[in-house]
Amino acid sequence: MTANQLQWTRTKNELVRSVEQLGFPAELGEAIAIHLGSPKAMNRMISYLDYVKPGSEELIVDEMLAIRSEVDAWKEKKASEEANARYNEILNYGLGTEEEE
Repeated sequence: MTANQLQWTRTKNELVRSVEQLGFPAELGEAIAIHLGSPKAMNRMISYLDYVKPGSEELIVDEMLAIRSEVDAWKEKKASEEANARYNEILNYGLGTEEEE
C-alpha cells in the first residue's frame, strides 16, 4: 500500500467514526468518503461533523455536496488557468512550426 493509499484509508476510517459517533450507519460514512475522494475533502467533512454535529442524514449529505461542488469548481478553475496559459503561450510564441529566418 502506498503512502497516499494509507493516508486515504486512515482519513476514511476517521470519517466513518465521526459519522457513527453521531448515530448514523457506517455505510453513510463510506459513501461520503467515496464521493469526496480526497483526504483533504474528507478532513473538511470531519471538521464539519465534529463541530456542527448535524442531526440528520440530509444535512450531512448537503454538506458533502457543498464540499464536492467547491472541489469541482477549484479543479475547473485550475484547468481553465492552464488552458489560458497555453493559449497565451501560443499567442506570444506561435505554434512552433515556423522556421526561424
